[in-house]
Amino acid sequence: MSDAVHRQHYNVTFALLAMAAVAYALLQSLVAPALLTIQHDLDTTTTGAAWILTAYLLSASVITPIAGRLGDMFGKKRALVTVLVILALGTALAGLATSIGVMIVARVIQGAGGAVFPLAFAIIRDEFPIERVPHGIALISAIMGIGGGLGIVLAGPIVEHLSYHWLFWFPLIAVVVAMLGTLFFVPESPIKTPGRVDTLGALLLAGWLVALLVPVSEGSRWGWTSPRTVGLLATAAALCVVWVRLEWRTRLPPVWKTNLAAFVFGYGMFTSFVLVPEFVELPTSTGFGFGASVTEAGLFMLPATFGMLAAGPISGRLSSTVGSKVPLLVGALVSSFAFVILAFAHTHSWQIYVAMLVIGVGIGFAFASMANLIVESVDVTQTGVATGMNTIVRSIGGAIGSQLSAGIVTATVASTGLPTERGFTIAFASCAVALAVAFGVALRIPAPVRLAAREEMAQAA
Repeated sequence: MSDAVHRQHYNVTFALLAMAAVAYALLQSLVAPALLTIQHDLDTTTTGAAWILTAYLLSASVITPIAGRLGDMFGKKRALVTVLVILALGTALAGLATSIGVMIVARVIQGAGGAVFPLAFAIIRDEFPIERVPHGIALISAIMGIGGGLGIVLAGPIVEHLSYHWLFWFPLIAVVVAMLGTLFFVPESPIKTPGRVDTLGALLLAGWLVALLVPVSEGSRWGWTSPRTVGLLATAAALCVVWVRLEWRTRLPPVWKTNLAAFVFGYGMFTSFVLVPEFVELPTSTGFGFGASVTEAGLFMLPATFGMLAAGPISGRLSSTVGSKVPLLVGALVSSFAFVILAFAHTHSWQIYVAMLVIGVGIGFAFASMANLIVESVDVTQTGVATGMNTIVRSIGGAIGSQLSAGIVTATVASTGLPTERGFTIAFASCAVALAVAFGVALRIPAPVRLAAREEMAQAA
């Protein structure tokens, strides 16, 4: 009896991959609205609490391409199960944490879960019918944004009615179910590629990210012109140049340009996740805040989730018909316009709701199309490592965006100690400009020959 008879229907595989992706995306964003609560409960500083987010993204940035490469070499299913086991252990530790040190260690361990997405893309490419690959990749990509948006919405009710520990216990259930389901029901890919892990690239990546994020988060306390701040920023710049030169030789132009767009979209998405809740939670006495509770702040984010849910499948269909470049261009324009709204029209709650809906649509189009652009541009044996790099560049953009935007707002605080409207306007406007630049980058991405890519996948199958 042929191996194909024993392989599960691709819908079963997709359901399990989607569950794993949702769990990771929730863990990525659930803690953001609850940072102040966690800060008080763990008796730490604002900077310490910020590293709960940053450590997670930093760890994901380093581990994701390594895990993607290991999946290409030794089997995607094996790598995915291993990643989910590590994610479950880190999530359980975070749920039990009673000190900031343990929490940050737990979040570093959880960062391994970032490899869920590139491994899921690789499994879809190997297991799905050729005509369903773009749609499946688009939906999994959209889940990253959808899960992130849901995390912002659900955090308030969970913290208010239970405790911050449940921000980890609920996703842990989904992680364990996805891990067991993958172990027993997802077939192992027959496509494996001998090779090696880029250890030097991983070390350089970790080095310049740490050297950048530490002064960005501590700059307001150390002083932006202090020797420590300037020295670390210079070190980050030097290591980044070396890392880019090293990686440039192993990446195709369409991949690099798509990754640059991914960086900007990660910057924009995480800026909105961090700043919009903070903006609406500020007291009305500031003259611009809405005095929202954590739960109410989450409701302001809900339209973004609906926008991503609607745009993801549409982007997948466009990728199959007119190519993945078109929805990326649409996503860049729409997202840039959304941040223009946030920057200059934020006096009424309905304006925030409209802006978040538009952001969701833009990010939904862009996230889904970027993964398909990468898959269409690389050999089937490099799917895991290539999509892994795209995922981590997005995470890097998110880490830098969340820290820089918070730094802009912090640098413009009023004498009352509260942020000013000007700080938020500058942060939102900077995202609008960055996404306009992403549109220009996307214009220069050469359109992959989708027919050739499909023939390649057919031959591999």
